[in-house]
Amino acid sequence: MPRSVHGGRHELGQNSLHHRPTIDRIAALVGRTPGPILEIGAGDGALTHALAGLGRPVTAIDLDEHCVHRLRRALPHVRVEHADVLRYPLDASVVAGNVPFHLTTPILRRLLTHGEWHRAVLLTQWEVARKRAGVGGRTMMTAQTAPWFEFTLEGRVAARWFTPVPSVDGGLLGITRRGSPLVPAAEREAYERFVRAVFTGAGGRLGRIVQRAARVDGRRAEAALAGARIDPRALPRDLDAADWAALWAAVRRG
Repeated sequence: MPRSVHGGRHELGQNSLHHRPTIDRIAALVGRTPGPILEIGAGDGALTHALAGLGRPVTAIDLDEHCVHRLRRALPHVRVEHADVLRYPLDASVVAGNVPFHLTTPILRRLLTHGEWHRAVLLTQWEVARKRAGVGGRTMMTAQTAPWFEFTLEGRVAARWFTPVPSVDGGLLGITRRGSPLVPAAEREAYERFVRAVFTGAGGRLGRIVQRAARVDGRRAEAALAGARIDPRALPRDLDAADWAALWAAVRRG
């Protein structure tokens, strides 16, 4: 197979999925949503063929020009673009794809801050999918974006179902844009700073951490926790989207 000017499949972080049930599962999840589809990291086109079978407009992008040429010949009715997901407009209703593992974090960050898409179905590393969905405790990124997005864990994908075989399993992560955000969009930047300050705050009781993060006195911090009905013994990773939104609203009122 010719080598891309951007490197081989290893440098591009490509692990092609060849497990038919998983491919069908992703297509089925996408099929539950309406509108045009954007596939990121199309690679050899295994998922592209399944998405094209849904009978909806599909745009597939990949950084490997050779994969792009082959897909254009194989699927002339699909729009195939030679493009970088970190720069390409995310303007389709649904975003799907087998995400290059080494680019998972920047791709997720861009998805959660750009575009008007409504649903994403992504194949990522298992630990990333699990953490983003809040299994075993929520991460800072999840907490920062939860007022605007819902995350679901849709399944585990064994490493042996990829070629070449990666060192870790994959996971199916579903992301849905909330119809009614829990925090106003105009407050997003300030809210994200607050969440970061809470997650990175020095140890101690949650009230003390909130006090420093919100720059209020101890009485107001405790009142904010009580107003949001949050156990002061909780840890930041224990709070769900509703907890964070309520705490933020209480802090703002204070």
